[in-house]
Amino acid sequence: MTEFWEESFRDKQSMWGFTPADAALDTVKLFKEHGLHNVLVPGFGYGRNAKVFTDHGFEVTGIEISETAIAIAKKEYGSQIKVHHGSVSEMPFDNETYDGIFCYALIHLLEEKDRAKLIADCYKQLSENGYMVFVVISTEDNAYGKGKAISKDRFLTRHGVELFFYNLDSVNNEFGRYGLIDSMAIQEPAKNITDKPSQKFWQIVCKKAAVG
Repeated sequence: MTEFWEESFRDKQSMWGFTPADAALDTVKLFKEHGLHNVLVPGFGYGRNAKVFTDHGFEVTGIEISETAIAIAKKEYGSQIKVHHGSVSEMPFDNETYDGIFCYALIHLLEEKDRAKLIADCYKQLSENGYMVFVVISTEDNAYGKGKAISKDRFLTRHGVELFFYNLDSVNNEFGRYGLIDSMAIQEPAKNITDKPSQKFWQIVCKKAAVG
């Protein structure tokens, strides 16, 4: 996977533009409502979804597999951004706890055991009363069922990417034990753009209860 994303960022650079996803904007509102301060962003990319958090006063730490993506982020946003270079499968990269975690369109790229590890690792680094938000592709998306079937709800796309598509059952199965409080069907972008139809996702919200 490292080679795939390194090559993708080398070839396409800022392939998604620099406008944050609508789900990132919604998550900023959620985190501000609950007085959160420090945020972990696994799958940082080149920072387009992280900058909206720093713009609103959050302290942000990223995890990113591509050195090229990190270099783009530092060029665009400054050399002081804090990003751990490596795969999320290697978490944790530090001993910090975070009161907010935002993971956008990453976990559905992983196989089952790695998805389970990522959720568990994020939950371990989540502070008491902290929130973590995952955005995952839905079985309602037009890409579902396209490409070579690998396993149930998992397909190899024509771009060479393996995607696991979530439905409500798999959301509950994978996140239910980690303080799942909400799962919303969303589309990104929220409004269809003529030359780029929206994709269907789940926006999953978990809260870590205080002990005692």
